[in-house]
Amino acid sequence: MEPRTPWQALTRPRFPLGPWPWRAVGYLASGGLVGAAAGIVFLVLGVFSLFLLGLPLLLLSGIALGRVERLRLRIVDLDPAPDPHRVPAAPGLAAWLRVRAGEQATWRELAYGLLLATVLWPLDLLVLAVGVGLPVALLGAPVRLAVDGQETKVVKAYLVTSYPEAFAAALLGAVLLVVLAYPLAAVAGARAALARALLTPREGDGGGAIGEVIASRARLVDAFEAERRRIERDLHDGAQQRLVALTMTLGLARLDAPAGGPLAEQLAKAHAEAGQVLTELRELIHGIHPQVLADYGLGSAIADAADRSAVPVDTDVELPRLPTSVESAGYFAVCEALANIGKHSGATRAAVTARHADGVLRLAVEDDGRGAADPARGSGLTGLADRIAVLDGTLTIMSPPGGPTVLRVEIPCPALPESSASSSPRTASSSGRG
Repeated sequence: MEPRTPWQALTRPRFPLGPWPWRAVGYLASGGLVGAAAGIVFLVLGVFSLFLLGLPLLLLSGIALGRVERLRLRIVDLDPAPDPHRVPAAPGLAAWLRVRAGEQATWRELAYGLLLATVLWPLDLLVLAVGVGLPVALLGAPVRLAVDGQETKVVKAYLVTSYPEAFAAALLGAVLLVVLAYPLAAVAGARAALARALLTPREGDGGGAIGEVIASRARLVDAFEAERRRIERDLHDGAQQRLVALTMTLGLARLDAPAGGPLAEQLAKAHAEAGQVLTELRELIHGIHPQVLADYGLGSAIADAADRSAVPVDTDVELPRLPTSVESAGYFAVCEALANIGKHSGATRAAVTARHADGVLRLAVEDDGRGAADPARGSGLTGLADRIAVLDGTLTIMSPPGGPTVLRVEIPCPALPESSASSSPRTASSSGRG
């Protein structure tokens, strides 16, 4: 595995010959330049702040410097440094300033900027002077002696009067250049760790950009479920009712048609086809979003799915009403598991257990089939796992060859209060058809 930071690179035997010493030098040198520039900017803004004119700019300068430092961090830290700031809920400069002024990340960036402008950049240059400047000065001793003539001073302290002494100093410089690369890289790694600690998201930041991604993902899940319910409602109240009316009309036409004639046969065939289409449409509506799930919750929906299963199912379900997206994901997890049991497992019986405790929905579906369930074979389990992961849940499958197969789902979620549920919590404990 390739090293991602200078500290990881220090453990590699070929560290002096790799790119990490140069990366460390580049990071410290650019830190000196950025820090010196930041010191000048903070000094000017500090003077203007005496007249209350520089305070907003001082705040903005910390944000800008934080962005620059996260980009510069890539020199010695190959892992991305995410932006810790939240996305404002409303557009406009005023909303942006209100959000930024209330964030811990903004003040950490300002504190880091002041630290860089006053302490860190002189230390960066000092480390470079010792780790690079001293060895380079010793390496240049023969050249300086040739230019100066009879004698020269190395690093303003050591007098060199002959070429053997000059080449000995150059040899010492070459050795020091390799030896000092290790502490120089260690300092660069420490500087990078400090920058990452102050300039990247923390748990107390309210999630930052990551929190916005999670929130938008939750909104997408809710919108998806709302769209499913709208489609189910439109099909139920629209297309299904028209098909029912058509079936009744064809039935009445059969009664009026002469018995035994070709017209009666065609009407009978059309009546049967309409009935078949109506049955398939009802199955489709039930698969999109069953009405029992919306009206009575996950417990009753699981009992209904067990009754419809091709394999006899024992259910042990005690659930309150849960958020709509969680109930939908749990229901389709049970349906997918029961469908796989009926198609692939060869089981003679299955069992479904569901509980909600400690803020977590726990579902378990077990069968006595042959086992060896493999999500990679297109059973729908991979897509099901992705759907549950969107809700920060987990799906676990234990299916040794010979069985039994156990599918477990855990989704963190709160129970809805009784006043917001369409019905009181329901308990279901039954045995499916046998």
